[in-house]
This record gives sequence, C-alpha cells and structure tokens, in this order.
Amino acid sequence: MNISRRISRSQPLATTAMHGRADAMKARGESVIDFSIAISHFPAPQAVLDSVRQALQQATLPYTAVGGDASVRARLAHHVAAAHRIPATPAEILITNGAKQALYQALYTMADPGDAVIIFKPYWPAYVATCKLLELEPLLVDLPAQITDEILDSLPPARILIINNPHNPTGKVLSEAEVARIAAWLKRRGARVIVDESYDQLLFEGRHTSLAARADWRELGVVTLYSVSQSHAMMGWRAGFAVAPAPLVTAMETLQGPITAAAPMLTQLALAAAMESGQPAAMLADYRHRRDLVLDLVHGLPWLSMARPASGAYLWADISPLTRDTIGFCEQLLSQRGVALMPGEALGAPGHIRIGYIGGDLATLRRGVQAIIDFGNQLYQAA
Repeated sequence: MNISRRISRSQPLATTAMHGRADAMKARGESVIDFSIAISHFPAPQAVLDSVRQALQQATLPYTAVGGDASVRARLAHHVAAAHRIPATPAEILITNGAKQALYQALYTMADPGDAVIIFKPYWPAYVATCKLLELEPLLVDLPAQITDEILDSLPPARILIINNPHNPTGKVLSEAEVARIAAWLKRRGARVIVDESYDQLLFEGRHTSLAARADWRELGVVTLYSVSQSHAMMGWRAGFAVAPAPLVTAMETLQGPITAAAPMLTQLALAAAMESGQPAAMLADYRHRRDLVLDLVHGLPWLSMARPASGAYLWADISPLTRDTIGFCEQLLSQRGVALMPGEALGAPGHIRIGYIGGDLATLRRGVQAIIDFGNQLYQAA
C-alpha cells in the first residue's frame, strides 16, 4: 500500500515507543519497572471527579463550539488572569484534546512549510516530530544554564521560537529576567513564540513567570499551552488548552473543526475543575520527597551526575563519563534488569537519561534506582 511522503519519512515518538515496549513486557508476565515516562500514582483531584459525576446526571451532554463551551472558556480565562496574570478573554482560549493538539494547531497556523522553528535541547520529542510532520525546519540549540542577550542574539533566523517553561526534562524554570530578555529578542527579531507551560503547577522552588503576563503579549504573538496531564495527575484525560491572540484562536479553530471538532464536554468540565482546584500541595510534597530520595541514592557516583530540578515529573542525569550511547545503555538495562528509562538521544541529548520518578510506591522507586546504580557500576568497573 502506498503511504504519503509526509508520513513515510516520520517515526513514532521515541517516548511512547519505549513505554509501549515496557507495557508489552508486562503483558507477557515479565517484571518491569517503567521510568520511561511519568505516570503519577496520585488520583485526579476530587473536584474533577465531582464535576464529572455532576455532569453525568444531566439528561444530555451537547456538542459545544469547536473552541470549547462558552462558560468553560470563561472559567479558563478567569483562571489564567488570576493565577498567571494573563489578561486573556474567553475568545483567546482554545480547548483541545491535550497539549499536543494545541501545539500542532499553533504551528500549522503560525508557519508555512520551510519556515524555521528554534527548539532548545534537550526537548520534548513532540516539538521536533510536529515540525517535521508540518514540513517545518527545526533548528536545535543547546539549552543554556541562563538565557542571556548574547545567547539570544546568536540564535539563527527563525519564524518561531518554542519555549518549555518549566522545562521537560531538566526542570529549569525561567527567571523573570530571562523572560524579559526573550520578549525583547522577539521584538528585535520579529519572531513569534509558543510557550509550553504544562508543568507550571509542579514547582518545587522558585517562582514561575508567564511570558503572556506582559501587557504586550498580543503584539508579541505569544501562544501559551497548558495541560493537566502531569500538573493534576490526569494523564489519560487528554485535556489541554491554548491561550493566544483571538485571530490566531480563530485560525486554530478552523483547523480543529474538521479534525476533532470540540473536545468532549466531560473533558472540558474536568479541565476547568482541575485548573480551579489550585496547586496540588500534597502531590508536590510527595514528588519533592521522591526527588530528594533519588538524588541521595545517586549522590557520589563517578559516572552519573544529576542536578536538583526546580520543577517537573522527571529527573535528568548526565552519564557521559560512562557512555554517550544511552540507547544502548537503556536497551541493556531493560533486557538485563527490567528497568525502562528514556535515552537522551530521544530528547536530542546523547549521554543523558531521563527518569520518570512519580509512579508506583517508594519501595519500587528505590528498587528501580538501585538497579540502575548496580548496572552502571558494573559497566563502569568493567571499562
């Protein structure tokens, strides 16, 4: 069967492929600890469950406008104004089936085939994969410890910059000064920006600043993406939304209409309830404890270094003193020790591994991390 040129040169996301392999092994009865992605052991917030129960008592659940139910969009606009100081109207809110759909539609409507898109690495693989599907040119640049004017001015010409703040997988949170520098650079270059803030509620330290909180966010052409998958332990709900200038939201609706139409009404209500439920304090405390536990376990290893992330559901480790072939490392670890990790190559950074540390109980977390340590020590001593 003939397959289109666009899709035939594309590959499945490495992140979902590794998780799929771990699931297949479990289905065969094999023992696997899956750190390849982050799946929270917490339930969705009670407010979300209550909102869905109430909705199911209604006689019908109607179709909504493509961009979302008017009352839900108003609730989300109120939320981003109160929580993030983003002065958005309901017409500047677009509800989607997760952040990936919002990303695809934003790129589709903001750029044409051949346009360049700057992406910092390590990156969330969907950024690069979506650019390639849309025949855009991803320009990969190392994420610096601090974003300075000199670094920004050294970036290649591009139509769009993608920012992940807080960042997956490093956990970096941009300072207010860095956000201001990015805004000034956008004005100088005439570029536009997509800011993925899906992890904005998972802050362990510091303060999050939204680029769209600026008074000139519409002039800058800022598109901000949100998801409740990680921030509120709602991985399977596929609920997200975008905040963008109204003309761009209209364009994104034009694309969304023939693809999926509106997100399900139940999903929309769950999304609004999640965003209104506030920062998940108990979940954050648990994640912080797990983060610190892993950092203590790996401290002092000669072949692994791991920074303390300020945010997020992942830990990012440099194992380049041991190997830069982290695909091989992860393949051997999975087959020999039954632990699944995400190799850095999948995120544009060989020599690194990503650990999703928020699933299962603490005993399983300890056992999985100890298996990684023992396996790495064995390789290091044999080298």
